[in-house]
Amino acid sequence: MILPFVLGVGGLAWFAYESGLEFAGFHRNEAQRELTSLNARLAGLSDENVQLSKKLAQYEQQIRIEQGSSQETARQLKGLHEENARLQEDLNFFQNLTATKGKEGELVIHRLSLEREQIRGEYRVRMLLVQSGERVKEFVGGYQLVATVVQNGRKTTRLFPSDVSGYAQFKLNFKYYQRLEQNVMLPPDAQLQNIQVRLFEQGVRDPMVRQSVNL
Repeated sequence: MILPFVLGVGGLAWFAYESGLEFAGFHRNEAQRELTSLNARLAGLSDENVQLSKKLAQYEQQIRIEQGSSQETARQLKGLHEENARLQEDLNFFQNLTATKGKEGELVIHRLSLEREQIRGEYRVRMLLVQSGERVKEFVGGYQLVATVVQNGRKTTRLFPSDVSGYAQFKLNFKYYQRLEQNVMLPPDAQLQNIQVRLFEQGVRDPMVRQSVNL
């Protein structure tokens, strides 16, 4: 008699517990379904987060490309403005040049300038070579740049071109005028003081024109 009574009391207690949970709004099956639904929503949000991250990366890449394109366009536009300004300077120069008379066939260096470039140790030399006169012959030769630098407390000179392999870009062949731009590279610890330009006629060892410009 005791065992059936105990079982009966246990059953009543479990029934009361289940009824109490249901009365409180909680049920195991409902909780399981809710947990499954939440897990599914979490998985969906995780997938959506991955897709959004991919789209964000694509947008950032596109923005970088567009910014790079804009910077390149700005750089090209700046170059065109600088080129236009140089052409205008050339025009004004030649208009003034026609009003003056020099020795027939005389070779002169005009508008010699020396500037630092953005890369440390790199410099740009600009010049305009002009032969005066109306019946001048074609000038064939080359030029040389001699840089005076101070390095490790000592003053030295460096020649450009420094070897035969660089002669090609220092050759000259023109009749009335030629505009030149040449970059030179020095060690980062070298302090440039000035550069001398030397013009050589083909077959002649000594320079026919020398002119220096300070930094």
